[in-house]
Amino acid sequence: MKTLVVYFSSSGNTESIAKMIADETNADILQIKTVDTYSLSEDEVYSRCKDECESGYTPEIMPVSANIADYDRIVIGTPTWWYTMAPAILSFFKQTKLSGKEVVLYMTNAGWSGMVIKNMIAAAKGAKVIATKEILFDADGGNMMIPPEDEIKSWINSWK
Repeated sequence: MKTLVVYFSSSGNTESIAKMIADETNADILQIKTVDTYSLSEDEVYSRCKDECESGYTPEIMPVSANIADYDRIVIGTPTWWYTMAPAILSFFKQTKLSGKEVVLYMTNAGWSGMVIKNMIAAAKGAKVIATKEILFDADGGNMMIPPEDEIKSWINSWK
């Protein structure tokens, strides 16, 4: 089964999980990037992210370089932003036909998971969601993953 790992990452935590999944499943990997970057102060980014999530804003994302039709399974990862998925991932869902695909969803957070997985499942219209995972990182904004790496690898092996 041909697999593509798609992710958006702001701190690097979601990216680290995407790379682990790609390595474990021998999958291709694709980073979602917004056209307009978040190169503001921390307070400005915080305010902008809150406003975007609360309004349902979908930023313009860079063109996707992979042909989604070539893949049987799509793994999609997002950080938690204001208790939901990052707006860039919402843009990806809105622009991508996932009907008939197997989809694996994961999210990273620092203790405030909100409705991310529920919202991702709703956005994956027509896809068969075969696995989901919440992955906790330290609440101090660092990159220390709380569950042991073996737990993540076991989850990956349960659906690969």
